[in-house]
Amino acid sequence: MRIYIYNGGEKLVGKSGVGQAIRHQREMLRRAGMATTEHWTADAAAIHINTVLPDSLLAVLSARLRGRKVIYYGHSTMEDFRSSFKGSDRLAPLFRQWIKFCYGLGDVVLTPTEYSRKLLESYGMKKPVYSISNGVDTSFFAPSRQRREAFRRRWGLRDGERVVISVGHTIARKGLPEFLELARRMPEVRFLWYGWTDPRLLPQSIQDALAPAPDNVVFPGFVDRETLREAYCGADVFAFLSREETEGIVVLEALACGIPTVLRDIPVYDGWLESGREVYKAADVDGFEAAVRGVLDGTLPDLREAALTTARSRSLETVGRRLQEIYRREGILPEPEPAAVPAVSPLLFGKNSFTGPM
Repeated sequence: MRIYIYNGGEKLVGKSGVGQAIRHQREMLRRAGMATTEHWTADAAAIHINTVLPDSLLAVLSARLRGRKVIYYGHSTMEDFRSSFKGSDRLAPLFRQWIKFCYGLGDVVLTPTEYSRKLLESYGMKKPVYSISNGVDTSFFAPSRQRREAFRRRWGLRDGERVVISVGHTIARKGLPEFLELARRMPEVRFLWYGWTDPRLLPQSIQDALAPAPDNVVFPGFVDRETLREAYCGADVFAFLSREETEGIVVLEALACGIPTVLRDIPVYDGWLESGREVYKAADVDGFEAAVRGVLDGTLPDLREAALTTARSRSLETVGRRLQEIYRREGILPEPEPAAVPAVSPLLFGKNSFTGPM
């Protein structure tokens, strides 16, 4: 049996978290011993759809015509559509109706966290909605002294020079204005923002914020996963100040690489990331600055061991097994055959031994 991972729109979303999630699904199923395909095959039992682009509707129709199940991934919400691109705030209510329609075409809806599950259910979703992490490749994203040294060489860092990084689209929702303000308050620290957004999509407020970026801020742009891993391993703090997420794959990657992490205190992290246990959270720039300075000067406790444990609990292997459980519950995979109970030789207990309930 195979799972069809629909790749329509993947080129468009390939550099986003959705693109990473699609790649994760292929890999987690492979590690779980399940084959995937990028087109319909005779043994494809279901289709995964990850985007809400118009072509996705044709993918749903093709599944219906074949009598196959549709698994729709709810990566997007109205809430995380806001503060993203030009006009996104005005379009957000319409976007909510569109994604509700698209997700409603699935037989089952998967979304990364309990927070996003509750959001989707609040939209009036009638189909079953499960929360299941996007996962993280802990065999690839892992601490490394060698990669830390390579990062410092790459950037020509002096002994004792500190670096704070973030990753994401250069948009307001990802916390870019607060990141820039944090850099202004800490001119002795170097700040790197990995990621890129087409300037034509950015509202004027973000273009204005980027124009006079502080001298200690560098934008390396979109980089490959090897370079990003090196940055996680080499920098001193990961400051992810996003205002809204459905999970945050980059957060999982950072935790897996052992970099101290500072997050905005938003509901998506409730129940799995606690401030002072795996990460440090704050609500505003004053709090972000206090947390980053506390990590850099060593006055705050080191949380990396707990962070690594959390990342490993969301490994691709673990999430792949959880995905198989959902398949079985929804009738996509058959239940495993119960293990046969081996016959017990009477020589072990004697001819008249009683092994039933007392």
